[in-house]
Amino acid sequence: MQIISFFMIAVHFILVLGILIFVHELGHFLVAKLMGVKVEKFSLGFGTKIYGKQIGETEYMISAFPLGGYVKMFGETGIIEGGSDRQPEGETAVAEVQEMSAEDKARSFFHKTPLQKMAIIFAGPFFNLAFAWLILVSLLMSAFPIMTPTLGKVVENKPAARAGLQKNDLIKSINGKKIVEWDEIAPLMASTKGDVTLDIDRSGTQMQFKITPEAGTTYTIFGEPVSQPILGISPAYAIKDISLSPVQAITVGTQKTWKFVNLTFVSMVKMFQGSVSVKSIGGPLMIADMANQAAKQGGANFFLFLALVSVNLGVLNLLPVPILDGGHLVFYFFELLFRRPISIRIREYAQQIGLVLLVGLMVVAFYNDIIRYVFKQG
Repeated sequence: MQIISFFMIAVHFILVLGILIFVHELGHFLVAKLMGVKVEKFSLGFGTKIYGKQIGETEYMISAFPLGGYVKMFGETGIIEGGSDRQPEGETAVAEVQEMSAEDKARSFFHKTPLQKMAIIFAGPFFNLAFAWLILVSLLMSAFPIMTPTLGKVVENKPAARAGLQKNDLIKSINGKKIVEWDEIAPLMASTKGDVTLDIDRSGTQMQFKITPEAGTTYTIFGEPVSQPILGISPAYAIKDISLSPVQAITVGTQKTWKFVNLTFVSMVKMFQGSVSVKSIGGPLMIADMANQAAKQGGANFFLFLALVSVNLGVLNLLPVPILDGGHLVFYFFELLFRRPISIRIREYAQQIGLVLLVGLMVVAFYNDIIRYVFKQG
């Protein structure tokens, strides 16, 4: 049984990473082709080639190390995403590139305009965000799991209890605003001043309650205390699937994608501020475990997890770290502003700094995985 369990975890891990890396690199690939750049290699994974097939001018490969991928383009012998940018060294190498024929220059990444280069680089993260959006919209049109606004506990001597609310009451609206899922309650309460009117469904009977909230403290998902009006209720954690029309799904899917983006960005900021512990950083083992748990819970949960990780990958790659896509965007933005590329020596130093930062992050992630899953701590 343990062998089967390990096998399923490995399958779900490879499936999640394989899909997301493919989507990311596909963005680079398609926009590079759109800009007329010759793509020499398209690889899922790094390191030793396990399998490769030449189709047209591009070799499509699967490589041994699965934590990334790359698109190698003609005219820049570097890895677009996730690895070291092995730009030709020295002024001689640049001169050789500049001596290309007019035909070669037309297919060379090096000779594209800064805006074209930025479009190619940005396409990878953008495809990850667009892929997450597509997953969410598709789920919302079919079967999207939500936690219903059903009361699980009504705290004694708190406003809700004093007003007469009971366990299993279903909140239909607050101050006339329709409520579909539990997560909508907190933002509404945070912006509330004075009394609130709740429309309640109690076993099919429609009821209305006017409640005066009291000052209280709630906690963000980062464990930070927040002062806001409270009613004294907690959820029943009842889950149900909802289906929306295409127009509603696009609207809500866009909102939820932005919520994922904002959550990822805020989490990174909180981590730099020290509000979130670096112990929360997970590596391959954590991703594998979470992917496996999501798959066990059903298809919708697995795709939700896939969307969340895709957003994380997209946002992470936009960080202005030299070795990531965001770092490359900074280089080409500089080229756009000053009409000349950053010197190769500066780029090499920046790449080395970025590599140290990325390796440091990977060490922390692997360490946390070992503590969490091998020593069962944290």
